[in-house]
Amino acid sequence: MPDDDMTAAESAILIVLMAEAREVLNTELKEWYGLDVRKEQREKLTAKLHYIASRKSGRTYALQLADDGWVRVQKDLDFTLRGASALSSGLKALQKNLRDRVLARAECASFTELFAVKDLRAVEPQRASRAALRLRIIAAYEALADEPRTFVSLTRVRPFFADVPREALDEALRRLAAEDEANIVPESNQRLLSEADVKASLRIGGQDNHLLAIGV
Repeated sequence: MPDDDMTAAESAILIVLMAEAREVLNTELKEWYGLDVRKEQREKLTAKLHYIASRKSGRTYALQLADDGWVRVQKDLDFTLRGASALSSGLKALQKNLRDRVLARAECASFTELFAVKDLRAVEPQRASRAALRLRIIAAYEALADEPRTFVSLTRVRPFFADVPREALDEALRRLAAEDEANIVPESNQRLLSEADVKASLRIGGQDNHLLAIGV
């Protein structure tokens, strides 16, 4: 388990944002789930751990799981809470079996794919031709991007293509960029890159690139 010193409440926040798989207002979290992400928790999960992204929206905050957050929920979370051992055990069992059993049955490679707002399997086949792979990349981007032309980390894109050899996916991404259908760029602040971001990067023109935008 990563040594990030998260509390049970902070782990629960990640699970809720994972299930929503989109940007959610804190007021909506309070109304729907009785969950209030307070300033101390928000700052820890954003500025310190980079697990969620937040922005001011009127008098509240809009929150969503960040790239590192999607990586984190794939690993064991600690839901231990004094006086609520049964609840914490239930959440642990749910997370473990979603990861170990449900993902495989749903033919998904990660929680990113399982909880995507759009179903990407409509554009399969599994061993995609060039044209089908291009459609899958576009569909994956549309499922992850808040709106067209916004950048999405390749760390979030690659789990959608567990059935595709990395070389084939890299070639397809480079082709999209060469045809000016996509913009693939480096992360401007390299200090924000996680180990997963580095592994997911795409080498183009002698430079490691980490972010994808389509419709530019």
